[in-house]
Amino acid sequence: MYKTKHLPIISVITVVYNSADFIERTILSIINQSYPNIEYLIIDGGSTDGTLEIIAKYKDFIDFFISKPDRGIYDAMNKGIKAASGDYLWFINSGDEIYDLNVLNTIFRNKNSFADIYYGETEITDNKGNTIGMRRHSAPSKLSWKTFLWGMKVSHQSIIVKKEIVSLYDLHYRFSADFDWVINALKKARSIENTGIILSKFMEGGTTKKNLKAGLKERFQIMKKNYGLIPTVLSHIILAGKLFFYYLINKRY
Repeated sequence: MYKTKHLPIISVITVVYNSADFIERTILSIINQSYPNIEYLIIDGGSTDGTLEIIAKYKDFIDFFISKPDRGIYDAMNKGIKAASGDYLWFINSGDEIYDLNVLNTIFRNKNSFADIYYGETEITDNKGNTIGMRRHSAPSKLSWKTFLWGMKVSHQSIIVKKEIVSLYDLHYRFSADFDWVINALKKARSIENTGIILSKFMEGGTTKKNLKAGLKERFQIMKKNYGLIPTVLSHIILAGKLFFYYLINKRY
């Protein structure tokens, strides 16, 4: 399975539940990567809509698979973390895709040393895979845990993290545990590299967006925990203004 010893193993984890319309394009974007050292894990929540039959078509390319009811997306992601044996973790959930087939080669080939975290841009797609545009937040030229005081500047699908610095997702948060998880990883990272490329395609309409109000409340609590109350309140005032003007121009947020 792992063809090149000097290259790190990337554990790509897909969480899925009743996603027969979208899972295949996610799988294809991963198993057709030109990079040789991929460990692919699929964590299914007990699908009943034909998802499992599609996954079965690609069983020879899947290193770990489980299909059991779970306590939500972050519980499923924790199962993926526990099962992964690679050097890095990358979450590409059903409906999302790796941007192109050379992304991992571009990041990890021809290097003498490797960063703790790699990040990049995110393209937004509709449920048919058509491009809508780039994510509202563009990736900053430099990234640290303090950057997230100004919102989730890097999409969860466009950040690849060394396994040794990750923690489990905090299941107290139902909609924004990924925000908390990335901040925790950034705090532990000694080296963070901007890849300068688009890493993923994110299908609009995820769980957090469908539960926007509850998700924003959780983010406020996470930000207050990490940055303090006054900086969090001030950043929210500025972010609300930026979001309002973005919506006026683009008719989406």
